[in-house]
Amino acid sequence: MKINPSLLAVFVALFFSASVYAEPNLIYKTENDILYRDANEAKSDAYIAERCRLDIYYPTNKTHFTTLVWFHGGGIKGGSKSIPEELKQQGIAVVAVNYRLYPKVNCPAYIEDAAAAVAWTFRNIEKYGGDPNKIFIAGHSAGGYLVSVVGLDKSRLAKYNIDADKIAGIIPCSGQMITHMVIREERKISDKQPIIDQFAPLYYVRADAPALILITGDRNMELLGRYEENAYMMRMMKVAGHTKTELYEIQGHNHGEMLKPALTILLNHIKAAVN
Repeated sequence: MKINPSLLAVFVALFFSASVYAEPNLIYKTENDILYRDANEAKSDAYIAERCRLDIYYPTNKTHFTTLVWFHGGGIKGGSKSIPEELKQQGIAVVAVNYRLYPKVNCPAYIEDAAAAVAWTFRNIEKYGGDPNKIFIAGHSAGGYLVSVVGLDKSRLAKYNIDADKIAGIIPCSGQMITHMVIREERKISDKQPIIDQFAPLYYVRADAPALILITGDRNMELLGRYEENAYMMRMMKVAGHTKTELYEIQGHNHGEMLKPALTILLNHIKAAVN
């Protein structure tokens, strides 16, 4: 689905004017730097202790709320957890995750971190008042890649005795669907050489996956073939029999610029799915 920038601006204004004030009496709290991996791992590995932490932003006077687990971008080489302003005061909890980065670690350490953070959310969100049946996972760029792998490769969460199909929705924003370019760099393969192996979301196309909402920037302004990767993912999911895959292309916006309007689409899908 192509989205014209001028129409998108109107959509954003209308959406936020309605949604930000949908539950005006909610009170939110943020808890920072929660270790989501095993404490013994953190004791023996200083980098795990430093990076494997998350923040949780949640409404304190609401129960059974929806939760979004959010992964930052940065090419698996940089970036840090943060909660986008557009996701605040929306009646949902947001879990913002840090994960270990290349070159201090190699594949699959950062994928394993992402799975551990999602597992932590499933195991702990009820303590904060959230509903474990209403957990969405999303991220931008590298974060979009990570949520796609964790949500589609069921073995990642099975390690924690969690069925990946309990995820309410997977929403990658400009995420790679082939094997990530950093993994290819680790193997001395050019970022222009596409690879699809067990570290590619496309490797795990299946009919029984959670809802998959793919969002990219303009195909002529995105990184490399990012739109085309997502378009191929959409097509192959549908060929496999998956009925809950959608693709959005935000025209006139490049890889970085697409995030803000993408968050509007993300929130719209979350609200429609749980209402």
